Amino acid sequence: MSAASKLLIFGGLVLAAFGMLYGLHYALFVEHQTLDRMGGSLATAFVDAAERNLPAAQLAIDDYAETKYDYVRQVDAHSHWIGLAMLMIIFGTVLDRTGFGERTQFIIAIALALGSFGFPGAVILQTFTRGPVASALAVAGSALVIAAMGAAAVGFARQHSRT
Repeated sequence: MSAASKLLIFGGLVLAAFGMLYGLHYALFVEHQTLDRMGGSLATAFVDAAERNLPAAQLAIDDYAETKYDYVRQVDAHSHWIGLAMLMIIFGTVLDRTGFGERTQFIIAIALALGSFGFPGAVILQTFTRGPVASALAVAGSALVIAAMGAAAVGFARQHSRT
């Protein structure tokens, strides 16, 4: 088994465990309060709207939107970490079958690992800072994953054409 395969399999196992632990932490300590805040914001918005207090209703809707924004990113990051971990493990078991040498396979593995760790991490970062840096990091992480998977596909096609 090559170093690239070992990196992907071990990294995938670590990432899966991290994603599951993060999801467990979020479910136990954060999610219920977040859902309560979302429901409370909507209820407040409806009450304020019924009382024709539109500025207060808009503030409550804005609070709901902000809470929902954070909630979706937290849940998405947890599920993406686990899903990308599964991809890393699968690619780790078959990467040696590409038509590339070990160095190219290792570069693909590094790109896939960095993107798989970084993309969901940058999505979490978006909940703390809404600036362009967090979005750019998320795009860069996802681009690394896409590039690595595309390179692996080329390698599989290349190997298939040799046989």
